[in-house]
Amino acid sequence: MAAAPANNNWLGDPKLRAIAWQALALVALGACAWFLVGTILENLAQRSVATGFGFLSRSASFAIGETVIPYSAADSYGKALLVGVLNTLKVTVIAITSATLLGILIGIARLSRNWLVAKLAAVYVESVRNVPLLLQLFLWYAMITESLPGPRQAFHPLPGVFLSNRGLMVPGLADHPVWLAVTAALILAIALGLWRGRRTAAILIPALPLGVWLGFGAPLAFSLPELQGFNFRGGITFSPELSSLLIGLAIYAASYIAEIVRGGILAVDRGQVEAGLSLGLSRSDVLRLIVLPQALRVIVPPLAGEYHKLTKNTSLAVAIGYPDVVSVLNTMVNQTGQAIEGMALIMMVFLAISTGISLFTNWYNRRVALVER
Repeated sequence: MAAAPANNNWLGDPKLRAIAWQALALVALGACAWFLVGTILENLAQRSVATGFGFLSRSASFAIGETVIPYSAADSYGKALLVGVLNTLKVTVIAITSATLLGILIGIARLSRNWLVAKLAAVYVESVRNVPLLLQLFLWYAMITESLPGPRQAFHPLPGVFLSNRGLMVPGLADHPVWLAVTAALILAIALGLWRGRRTAAILIPALPLGVWLGFGAPLAFSLPELQGFNFRGGITFSPELSSLLIGLAIYAASYIAEIVRGGILAVDRGQVEAGLSLGLSRSDVLRLIVLPQALRVIVPPLAGEYHKLTKNTSLAVAIGYPDVVSVLNTMVNQTGQAIEGMALIMMVFLAISTGISLFTNWYNRRVALVER
């Protein structure tokens, strides 16, 4: 019996038909993007508006109140952008760390057997989550700038620590560029250690920053804040804008993290707790050694989403005057008129930060996930 002739009609093959439709959609999308970009460039050229990122090499001619690295108005727009990015990263790291610790405590408190502790934690979560974050930032900023005394009457709770309407002043290490290099070395060592494994981490994390510190001559001088004139000099200053932003972001994000933690703990089977108690472990040991390690498998995925939201919420800093990347780029756009490039830079910065958070949380989620046989 003769074999049936092969069907050479590609329309009869579902896979080829799907590839063809996808290719057609991709071509249509590319044509739309080409038309949109071309129209924008043509309109900008008609209005004699410069395009491109060449303006980043020009002098910025504006000052920035808070900087992680040395900066002056004579520096370029590119360096001003770097200062804004570093300010955003500083707020993001501190706020995520503070919100996580506070959220874990509140989440555990919501499950406390003490009625008062559980109800207070519930009131905190429900009240903070239902008030817009921007209003909370305004509230904290008003409380710091209007309720606290001036520098000469500043609160002095601890040696070298001052609290006034100019912010929080604490002792800090002198020679900031050196310690910035040590911090960068520590971050690099942690990243390499996580990538290469625990043994590499145990070697690199202490060795790399220590080597950088020794390479700069092992400086270990402290700078203490001192009242000079109408303000403090020396030490580390958390300005009212930075303090308000950190407090508002941490408290707001912690209310959501607390619910994530509570849900993760409740997802652990009750028999695990009873088994731990039957072995003679205290409730705190059961929570620390049995419940939380298993709850992490439920907590980490939604926690990553909360970190993304917190990172994007740092853009509200512009409302209270903190010079984050959005505030700096807004000033650059006002001076240069290149709004499209400015908005594109803002999106790229937040995309890069969010991608980094996703990579880390996905890696950690794989580490704590159950390995099925």
